[in-house]
Amino acid sequence: MSEVLAASEAAATDVSVPAAPGARPFWRRLRAQRAALVAAAVVALLILVALAAPLLTALEGQDPTSYHPDLIDSARGGVPVGAFGGAGADHWLGVEPQTGRDLFARLVYGARVSLGVALAATVVQIAIGVAVGVGAALGNRWIDQLLSRITDIIVALPLMIMSLALLAIVPQSFPRPVLVALVIGLIAWGNTAKIVRAQTLTLKGLDYVAAARLSGWGAWRITRRELLPGLAAPVITYAALLVPINISTEAALSFLGVGVKPPTPSWGQMLTAADVWYQAAPQYLMLPAGALFVTVVALTVLGDGVRTALDPRAASRLRVGTGRKREAGADKEDTA
Repeated sequence: MSEVLAASEAAATDVSVPAAPGARPFWRRLRAQRAALVAAAVVALLILVALAAPLLTALEGQDPTSYHPDLIDSARGGVPVGAFGGAGADHWLGVEPQTGRDLFARLVYGARVSLGVALAATVVQIAIGVAVGVGAALGNRWIDQLLSRITDIIVALPLMIMSLALLAIVPQSFPRPVLVALVIGLIAWGNTAKIVRAQTLTLKGLDYVAAARLSGWGAWRITRRELLPGLAAPVITYAALLVPINISTEAALSFLGVGVKPPTPSWGQMLTAADVWYQAAPQYLMLPAGALFVTVVALTVLGDGVRTALDPRAASRLRVGTGRKREAGADKEDTA
């Protein structure tokens, strides 16, 4: 075995494998973290708003694409008429400068696009990363070397530059949200594969996996019955932390003009159009920026809470409001 492979396997043995605590202990530990519960409530509310976007805009009586030129003061360069960007009973958060499109409708429909793209990209990353990582760990020396070198190349690729290049050459007729999700997922799976490979190498050395191999089980059965359940905790944890990263990536691509295109709303695309209106119509910039900030923070805190609940040996990185004493009490109940 080459020196590179030996070093990789030695490093992999140092990676701790979170134990799958079961559903009841997991929920008990998660409930002990107040910050994670608040973050989960915020994420659930955001998902509910995104799913109920047609109903919410119907209650307001608006849609995200209709223009309202009568609500724009052309003499002032397209600034909305009225206080707070034209907010009122007909337009709850006001209207966009120049176009007069309803801000509330575009914000809730933008949540659908931003969250949907991030979740779809995460699914693609996890699927490819798990397949490549498990294949590298279970394959022979040459398969491991090949897949590991491919993974290194993928990790070294600059995500934003590659995304800009790919999104710029694809025809505009291709559905843009689907394209953005595919591009992010197909370029950013390298770290997932590295984590899965390291965890799989560690699991291979455990007694119950060796016993299954000695009993005559094939590689596919061992993977399905023994390895994949052991990989569930770290993969779920990493997936929870990937979602806010992908939301920020989608927003950055849309801000640069190669992501979601008008009239389809997304938070990043709204920020692109709002960068010249931060003085004349500050709510046009603050609303999508605030939504992005709250979503990313909530998902990050929730992901950290899931990681701590799945692996009680790991200390939370976000100590504010995590309820250390309650976590310790929950762990004592689990061991009792």
